[in-house]
Parts: sequence; structure tokens; C-alpha cells
Amino acid sequence: MNRSNPNPAHLKLANGLIFNGFSFGYDQAVSGEVVFSTAMVGYPESLTDPAYRGEILSLTYPIVGNYGIPPSSEIVDGVSSYFNSNKIQAKGLVLLDYSNQYSHWNGIKSLDEWLEEHKVSAIWGVDSRELAQVLRDEGSIRGAIVPMGCEEPPLIDIEAINYVAQVSTQKVLHYGSGSKKVVLVDCGVKDSLIRNLLQQGIEIIRTPWDFNFNTIESDAVIIAGGPGSPLHCRETIEHIKSAIESNPSKPLLGLSLGGVMVAIAAGAIPFKMKRPHRGSNQPVQLHGSSRAYITYQNHGWGVDDSTIEKGWERYFTNLNDLSCEGVKHLQKPFYALLFYPEVESAPTDTQFILENFCNLL
Repeated sequence: MNRSNPNPAHLKLANGLIFNGFSFGYDQAVSGEVVFSTAMVGYPESLTDPAYRGEILSLTYPIVGNYGIPPSSEIVDGVSSYFNSNKIQAKGLVLLDYSNQYSHWNGIKSLDEWLEEHKVSAIWGVDSRELAQVLRDEGSIRGAIVPMGCEEPPLIDIEAINYVAQVSTQKVLHYGSGSKKVVLVDCGVKDSLIRNLLQQGIEIIRTPWDFNFNTIESDAVIIAGGPGSPLHCRETIEHIKSAIESNPSKPLLGLSLGGVMVAIAAGAIPFKMKRPHRGSNQPVQLHGSSRAYITYQNHGWGVDDSTIEKGWERYFTNLNDLSCEGVKHLQKPFYALLFYPEVESAPTDTQFILENFCNLL
């Protein structure tokens, strides 16, 4: 991109609002659900997070790109060392400003070069904090990035698309060789979770989202979070119900969208959130205590835990809106979190939850 003579572009929202700026990355029009994140660092991890599939991500931090992009060639145990998947998952990126010159010990290319390589459109010069206020007040909105000279694309119906099926593995994969075996149901798993489990000496069996994981012998099951609506994952929810009924002693953990699915299997009613929880500064409180933690979150669906079955209770509460951030069984090792306890480049306050879960095996 020629920063001295950039191509004008605009971000148009479904409510008619237009934010003018300049195109960078891949110069093409693109539409998706516009969401924002308040994370200050970690843009390579965020953009490769499968939970951002189908979304145009706006970052409120004012300058992005100063430490460039790390190499994608560093693979350990079949998993990327620096990213959350093998490609950019977000459909577009919105920034106030970005640094075309980077400086970092493992930076090998600029953000602009990386976006162009992956054919991802982006726009800078947008007041991303004003945009965040709009999204905060009105909720996530469909929108489009339109560079000058490009035809405005139609706004897609995001609720009609099964994004989980797009990001999930298509076959069963194996990682590690630990003494304990965990089935990881891939509804949009991040590589950071796999790296974390491998560091704890866990053998991982990664399955497609709709695979009947109950047919695999294991010591525990984790339902990994991902993009879109849990209503497209009826098969997964039915498999979770079967696991809860037939394996009362086998530990089960749901994370983010996976946590929503576990809560649904326990009787909670899901709903599309007007103000989704995204970013690395979401405060939650452990239910029944005065302990609070700062968490990384990326979910647009919540659950009404007042409808949950007997034997279950709320696990965590979001201190911003008092919504349910997880449920757990009172006697059995079944847990659901709507946030991520293991994300890198984010607070590690709740890392102990995943460690405690692994200690149950």
C-alpha cells in the first residue's frame, strides 16, 4: 500500500451510518458482521481466531501493527507457535491508524503485507472508538468495507451460515503422547488451547464438530469455542447430552461457544446478545464469592441460567452486565465457561480453571 497516496474507502453499516477512511491490505469490497474488541495487543492471535470467522473486526486501540507479524513456519507438534489457526479468519479489519513500519525480534512482515497475502480487506482512518460506541449501543451490525472503485457487496445473513462447520477440522487428528487422553471437539478451537494442553502432558484427539465423541475412549472431553450461532450445532448438543447422561464421572468442559452448548444441554435457554462480550478486559465474579477475575472473551451468544436443570448452578457472573458467564454441575465434573481461560496475549487470571480440570484426569 502507498501510504502517501492511499485509496479512499468507507465502512457502511446496515443502519445507514458511513465511516470514511482509506483502504489497505487486500483492495476489495467485503461484507460481514461488524464487531469490536478492546484488546490492546494480540492482533495476529485475534485475526486468526476461528471465533472471528465471518466478522469485520474493529480494534479500539488507536495504533496497530507496530510489532509486525511473526513467522507462520514455526510449527511445534503440528500446531502453530504464534497464531490461533493457519490463516486469517476475520473477513475484514477496521482501525483508527496502523503502523506500516514494524519493529520486533520475530516480526517478518508488516500487517499490510500479511492482510494482502491472505486477501483480507482492511480500512484505516476510521474513528474506531466512535464505531465501538455505536456497536455498544445498537449491538453488532452487518456492514461492508468498500474501497473506491469497488461495487458495494450485498450484506450477508450471518445467522443463516454455519460458521462452525467452516472452521472445524474435517477429520480426526491426534496431538501429543501423554498419559492422559482428552477428546477436543473442534467447534472452532484455537491453537493456543492445543499448545496449553500439550504443555500439561495431555494427549489430544481432535474431532470434527458433529462427530460423536462418545465413541472414543478418553479421560475427559473439552468442547472448544468458535464462531456463529450454537443453534447450528444441534448434533454437538445432543452428543453433550448423551455424555452427561451416560458418563457421569468423566470430566466435561465447554469453552465460549462450547460453554454455551454445554449450558444448553443442561437446560439453559440461549439468546443472541445485544452487546457481545469481546476483548481482553471482561471482569467476571466467581459465583458465591467475592473473587473477581479479568478474562478474555469472544462470544455473541449468552444463556439464561434461570432455566437450567436441577443439579446445576451459575459458575461465573459478568460484572459489566451481570449476565451468566458459565454454569457447573453441583456434584459431577461438568463445567461450562463463556470465556477463555487459556488465551495468550491476554490476562491469565483464570488459567487455574483449565489446570484444575486437567488435574481431574
